Amino acid sequence: MSGHSKWATIKHKKGATDAKRGRIFTRLVKEITIAARNGGGDPAANPRLRTALLAAKAENMPQDNIKRGIQRGTGELPGLVIEEFTYEGYGPHGVAMVVEVATDNKNRTVSDIRHMFSKHGGNLGETGCVGWMFSKRGSVLIPKKGTTEDQIMGIILDAGAEDLSDEGDTWEVLTPPAAVEAVTNALKAAGVEVANSQVTMVPSTTVKLEGKPAEQMIKFMEALEDQEDVQNSYSNFDIDAAELERVSAG
Repeated sequence: MSGHSKWATIKHKKGATDAKRGRIFTRLVKEITIAARNGGGDPAANPRLRTALLAAKAENMPQDNIKRGIQRGTGELPGLVIEEFTYEGYGPHGVAMVVEVATDNKNRTVSDIRHMFSKHGGNLGETGCVGWMFSKRGSVLIPKKGTTEDQIMGIILDAGAEDLSDEGDTWEVLTPPAAVEAVTNALKAAGVEVANSQVTMVPSTTVKLEGKPAEQMIKFMEALEDQEDVQNSYSNFDIDAAELERVSAG
């Protein structure tokens, strides 16, 4: 379980750079557009859109970007037809991978994803080959500085959280997918900083990596992050927090 939350923390820290922030905004706008297209532009009646807006606000996305994303989804503004697809397979050293994409050109994207898997020592598989290892959960990351476990627990349990885990310099709150918004809002109302709030895929088992295999895995994850059509990538690797920081900084 710990691998995905450590990686989410690393991604959040790296997102401070202008180049990474632009990529994050592109991904978030796509999600807002798709959510609005599928469920309408009113967040009150569209849970997926509410979750997307939470993520956008956590990244300090300008309100104009958010508005245009919603308007493209509802058809008020023109835009490309974006479709969603999910790919499964194995990354380097047998790590299970689920990759979600949003693209206007499926053939181009699946070719890119297949090439990336192969280049990094993995292989793209059939639908369902690893998906059974993952379950959808809400994940809220909280910087540990200035907080205590008892303080956080006192806030999140009444809001519908399931678990709180210590992830080094952050706490991770796990929730049912439908409760991630309520938990996030409860924390913010109590004056607690939220670093990241999302619906994610949590693995039931993990593969421990260290040394060279850990470096190969992180290079693959970073390559996926930089692919323009990849919205989310989930995996079941587990890398020691200190080594993850070292490899990611290299």
